[in-house]
Amino acid sequence: MASVCYDGGHGRIETRTIRATADIAWLQERHDWNSLQSIIAVTAKREIGDKVTEETRYFISSLNANDPKRLERVVRAHWAIENNLHWVLDIAFDEDSNRTRKGHSAANLAVIRHIALNLIKAEKTSKVGVKIKRLKAGWDNDYLLRILGVI
Repeated sequence: MASVCYDGGHGRIETRTIRATADIAWLQERHDWNSLQSIIAVTAKREIGDKVTEETRYFISSLNANDPKRLERVVRAHWAIENNLHWVLDIAFDEDSNRTRKGHSAANLAVIRHIALNLIKAEKTSKVGVKIKRLKAGWDNDYLLRILGVI
């Protein structure tokens, strides 16, 4: 099954082709994924001026392959969540400025930032954003301990 959709804005044109298949017996034999029903391929072709780029992303899914329009909505919703998470990490933790590259340090720091973000979001006594909560925790040890769940 396949579906094509078009999107534009900010000087670009994007064409997304969504293909899905339920012909996955070969994959089910290799892995113990009980609810696996389909494989999805999303090919995004972006045109910005005279520059054209193309990228294909693959997904495994527990959804039926017969409705590519629904699969497209689900994939786009997934990326909206991912993009929102990365936006929060960049705004609150200035993650894009991190230049850590040696060994596993970048991945380790990313895990620490995710843990910190989850702790900050779980703290409900202060009705401000993540960035302000983070700053407040740096200024107020009692608030920091509250975020860490110590008090």
